[in-house]
Amino acid sequence: MATKRRSLWRRLLGRLVLLALAMALTWHAWVYAQLWWWQSHAPTSTAFMSARLDALQADNPKATLKHTWVPYARISTSLKRAVMVAEDSGFMQHEGFDWDGIEAAWQKNLKKGRIVAGGSTISQQLSKNLFLSGSRSPLRKGEEAIITLMLEQRLDKRRIFEIYLNVIEWGNGVFGAEAAARHYFGVSAANLSPQQAAKLAAMIPNPRYYDTHRNTRYLNRRTATISKRMNQVRPPK
Repeated sequence: MATKRRSLWRRLLGRLVLLALAMALTWHAWVYAQLWWWQSHAPTSTAFMSARLDALQADNPKATLKHTWVPYARISTSLKRAVMVAEDSGFMQHEGFDWDGIEAAWQKNLKKGRIVAGGSTISQQLSKNLFLSGSRSPLRKGEEAIITLMLEQRLDKRRIFEIYLNVIEWGNGVFGAEAAARHYFGVSAANLSPQQAAKLAAMIPNPRYYDTHRNTRYLNRRTATISKRMNQVRPPK
């Protein structure tokens, strides 16, 4: 009897493993299909947008997001440079992962005894924004790595950067460069000045906080640092 039960449990476990593998393959096939579609079509929403809208509507059922897609050519070159300086200066050289940055972040986290830096590239951040949550669990980071590989394989650097600039969070319910430019400065993304672009780039790590704290000492220092370095990078053309 005991032998039969063990055999039954082994078969059940085997079926559960196969089911989990099938679900994982289906999920990743769906992700890849989405990336293929986004080669020539703009994403209408992302995982981060959906999560933020749900949170806003929990307090106000009529809440909406501020988001307007604009083509890459209609985004200020200053903003492109500022974002690369702030988030991933090696974007044009790596294939999705900045191993030096990851090592530096690892050492910093060990020194602090907690997670204070991630070392994520623009490609990794976009993968997370499009499909995942903001958690830092090992499972989520593993999924992020897989999606990043697919993203870099399916899309070129210009398209990755174009989508990134159009979908990242830039304030409380504010997503993308166009909405951010109008929300903070009353201009289009195409007409941002270098100083305005640097400030928007400095806000990216904590956009909801900076939405209501727009002139902190750290933010102003970070803006100045980004401004000085903007001419050191060349974004995709």
